[in-house]
Parts: sequence; C-alpha cells; structure tokens
Amino acid sequence: MSIAVIYGGTRPKGNSELLTDHAVQGIAAEKVYLKDYIIKPIEDMRHSPEGFQDRNDDYNSIIDRLLPHDIIIFSTPIYWYSMSGTMKNFIDRWSQTLRDANYPDFKKTLSSKKAYVIAVGGDNPYIKGLPMIQQFKYIFDFMGIEFGGYILGKGSQPGDVLQDKEAFFAASQLNNGLKNL
Repeated sequence: MSIAVIYGGTRPKGNSELLTDHAVQGIAAEKVYLKDYIIKPIEDMRHSPEGFQDRNDDYNSIIDRLLPHDIIIFSTPIYWYSMSGTMKNFIDRWSQTLRDANYPDFKKTLSSKKAYVIAVGGDNPYIKGLPMIQQFKYIFDFMGIEFGGYILGKGSQPGDVLQDKEAFFAASQLNNGLKNL
C-alpha cells in the first residue's frame, strides 16, 4: 500500500503537520505541501461550449502525484469550522478534473482509494471540527473513496498540539494500522 499526504496548512511545522507527521512516522509516504504550489481557483466553465480550460498552474502535477497511491491522508488546520482555503481550493478543482479528457478515469481511480483526515483547531475542535469532517465524508462519498477515519487535535499556538495526548494516541494507532497494511 502506498500513501500520499496532502498538507493544507500554510505554516511550516504547523500543528496539523506535526500531528500528521506522527501518524506517518516511519512509513514511506509521498508528501505534498499545497502551500508550495500555485493552484489557481476554479473557473466554473461547466456550461460553456468550450468547457473547462487549462489554468496553467501546478494543480495537474499534484493530481499526477496523488493518483498512483492507495491511501490519501488529508491534513489541514481547522479554519472557520472547515478545511483550510488552500485545501478547499485544491478539492474544488476536482470538478474540473472530472471533465478533463486527460483524466478520463479520475473518479474511477479515486474510488479505489482510502482516505483519512487529520485536522487541528484551537477552539473546541472535537465538536467544532465535526462539520468539516462531514464535508470530507460527503466529498469522499461522491467520489466513491473509502473513508478510513479521522483524527482531530487541539492547538492554537505553534506546537500546542504536542500537548494533546489523545490526538497523539490516535495518530499512533493510525500509524500502527498503516504499518500493518
């Protein structure tokens, strides 16, 4: 089983990254930091005669890195009860890829994958992060991706999540599960 991690945070070694890194510690995983790429917002061309056009950015290179893997871990801070804008922008572009002739089996390919979500927020994330988890579940359901589960952690200031013993225990459990695949 091969693993790709999509990091949606913008702070180097941010809380969500720290927790995710613990979950994949000692496991070969392709790590993609969305902050390091230019991903233009989707331009909705579904109803235009010419359809979606190439946005001339880094998005397709990320999709090309993601598709070969069996497991995808989405790592994001919780911003305003949802995923980061960077992560949302990336997923919004899936609408374009679903209609891209260069990716004729995009949905079918993603439906063979399993996904996990790891997210950290500061203000009661175990409750206030649940709408975001539901959003991911709907995304995965639509694409046919198996939802393997999620981990929510607490942290506002840099490094705060390191004090969240429950989140790190859950990340250790995920790590053990991934190692046994």
